[in-house]
Amino acid sequence: MIRNTPAGQDRIPAAANAAIVVVQLLALAGSFYTASIARGLWPVVGLALLFGVLMNSVYSIIHEAEHAILFPDRRANEAVGILMALFFPAPFHLLRQGHIGHHLRNRSDDEAFDLYFDGDNVVWKWMVWLGILTGLYYLLVVISNIVAAAAPFILDRRHFRVDRHVAVDRASAAFLQSFNPAHLRWIRLEGIAAIALHTSIVLGLRIPIWNYIAMYGAFGFMWSAMQYVHHYGTERHVTRGARNLWLFGPVDAIWLNHNWHRAHHEHPTVPWIHLPQLARGGGDEPPRRGFLPWAYLKMWKGPRRTHEHVENKYAGRIIQ
Repeated sequence: MIRNTPAGQDRIPAAANAAIVVVQLLALAGSFYTASIARGLWPVVGLALLFGVLMNSVYSIIHEAEHAILFPDRRANEAVGILMALFFPAPFHLLRQGHIGHHLRNRSDDEAFDLYFDGDNVVWKWMVWLGILTGLYYLLVVISNIVAAAAPFILDRRHFRVDRHVAVDRASAAFLQSFNPAHLRWIRLEGIAAIALHTSIVLGLRIPIWNYIAMYGAFGFMWSAMQYVHHYGTERHVTRGARNLWLFGPVDAIWLNHNWHRAHHEHPTVPWIHLPQLARGGGDEPPRRGFLPWAYLKMWKGPRRTHEHVENKYAGRIIQ
């Protein structure tokens, strides 16, 4: 599943990652303070857009931690992942379960949001698709905080049986089948901590609720829209079913090369700093990449019908 990695390109840039985390925390503090004093439409819009860019950078750090490539020390990796995920806000151990599962299920029938098969509910497929395009998917992830804090047993696969072949939402069914209940305690604690942190930020800084909603609404839209833009219409293959995109040089750098997405899927254990060179395959010129906004607009074509079936070879495998 993973191609061989050239020597030296698995080195974790621990010092750089630590510096990035510190800068992100300072930027988050500045953003919340600005939100507490911002008044008027355009200042809030500007803040929301900048916050969306910042939080996608924070998510890139969370993403490195999910793959255990943020820091060489596992405990440091987990601790920083948990901390940064609180600002998402979502339990790190829940995000990680979903993301590692994504790498196992990518482009299989269990995770092909842009496709539907004979017998599928097309209306439901479109609803899920529009949720991805508009940010509602992010809202559902955030709601997981409440679920994790109040009713974590819902996530425990021991309390239900799911047939992913007949489920209305196969992706959710596949996720629940692979979910590891050993992390439930951590997920609940992190969910409670996330709720407490954001309540304290809003009340402590007296942030107008609409400012807060605008900030996280902008981030939620950006994050949700990008969750499938790198996979829409790609090859039905677990590692090759992704594409490299670009936005703007500074933003691509701030997002820690997240847009080198095929390179990441082919080398999921390689830190972000090495992905462009890996994508070049030893050559001087990088491969052709699509423009991210154009790729996003193409997604509005919606799901398409297919008769091609690709088995999820990891169905039911518990994620550690």
